[in-house]
Amino acid sequence: MSETVLPALAGATQEAAIVAALGRRAVVLVGMMGAGKSTIGRRMAMRLRLPFIDADHEIEAAAGMSIPDIFEVHGEPHFRDGEARVIARLLEGGPILLATGGGAFMRDDTRQRIHDKAISLWLKADADVILRRVKKRENRPLLKTPDPAGTIARLIEARHPFYEQTDITIDSRDVPHEKIVDEAIVALHEHLFRPHTASALPTPAGDPLSPSL
Repeated sequence: MSETVLPALAGATQEAAIVAALGRRAVVLVGMMGAGKSTIGRRMAMRLRLPFIDADHEIEAAAGMSIPDIFEVHGEPHFRDGEARVIARLLEGGPILLATGGGAFMRDDTRQRIHDKAISLWLKADADVILRRVKKRENRPLLKTPDPAGTIARLIEARHPFYEQTDITIDSRDVPHEKIVDEAIVALHEHLFRPHTASALPTPAGDPLSPSL
């Protein structure tokens, strides 16, 4: 067998193993606007042969209006309630690759639901990268301010402590998309198949050790 074929076969085996280990769980991408969740998510979904779903698109379809219009007409709390309902429904649909909006993981019930029914992956992007990627787009309601850079800095400060609770973190930076996808696939495989080691701390009575998967 040629050397060029072997890496492709190894990759296919790795990706098939990931899908088998996921079972009914989803892979959920979280992170700031402009972090690349949709772009990277679509490529990951193709590699894993999973359906790709963008939660924002599903919210717009359910509401019959765009997200900027939802914010303008109904306000952010109404949007967040609808977002939580849509994500809950999507997570019941079996294994998918789901890209979520930047604020979705801030909500306690959504975060817990993702923890229970998915593997979460944070695409972590620096503020300058985010600003450069989103400044030419008009569909970001939270950035319709006189100081978008300041708004991004405040959002990062508020959101990163929540994003840090995800299962996996991948740095999203200005490199070819496939490099980020490769890193995400490797990290996902390592997360699913890393050996389970017992904690050095005593386990409280009646609190069994959780399995690694």
